[in-house]
Amino acid sequence: MENKESLNTEDQETVQQPDNTVNESLTENEESTDNSAEETASTEDQGVLSEFDKVSGELTDLKDKYLRLYADFENFRRRTAKEKIDLISTANEGLLVALLPVIDDFERALKSAETTSDVDALKEGVQLIFNKFSKVLETKGVKPMTSVGQVFNPDLHEAITQFPAPSDDLKGKVIDETEKGYFLNDKVIRFAKVILGA
Repeated sequence: MENKESLNTEDQETVQQPDNTVNESLTENEESTDNSAEETASTEDQGVLSEFDKVSGELTDLKDKYLRLYADFENFRRRTAKEKIDLISTANEGLLVALLPVIDDFERALKSAETTSDVDALKEGVQLIFNKFSKVLETKGVKPMTSVGQVFNPDLHEAITQFPAPSDDLKGKVIDETEKGYFLNDKVIRFAKVILGA
C-alpha cells in the first residue's frame, strides 16, 4: 500500500510537472505575445504619429499657400481698381491732346480777326481750322452721318417734324436735318435730328 501511495504521489508529481511546464511555457508565450503586441502597438503608434505629422505638415503648407494666394488676389484687386480709376480719369487724354492744336489755331484766327479787314481770308482760315478739327475727330473714329435723302430709320434718326414732301419720291424720307448725327466706330453717339417728308 505504501508502494501504491508512493506511486500515486509520484504519479501526481509527474502529472503536476507537465502542468507546471505547460503553465511556464504558456506564461512565456503570453509574455512574448504581450511583448510582440506592445512592439506592434508601439510601431502602429509611431506610424500613426508619423502619418499625423505628415498630414499636419501638409495642412500647414496648404494654409500658407492659401494665405499667399489670398494676399496676391487682394493685391491684384486693389491694383486693377486703381488702374480702372486712372483709366477713367485719363480716358479722353488722347483726344484732348489731339484737339489742342485746333484750339491754338482758333486763338490765332481770333487774334487775326481783330486786326484784319479781309473777310475772305478769315473765312478761308476758319474753313482750314474746321477741316483740321474734322480730321482729328475722324482719326479718333468719329464719322458724320449722312441723312438727307435717306429713308427714315429710327435707329439713326430722330424726327422732329414733318413737312409736305416736295416730290413723291421723298415721302417717308429725310428732306432736311437740323442737327447732324455722328458715329463712333459704327456706334451711334448722337442721333440726327431730321425733318421728314409727308
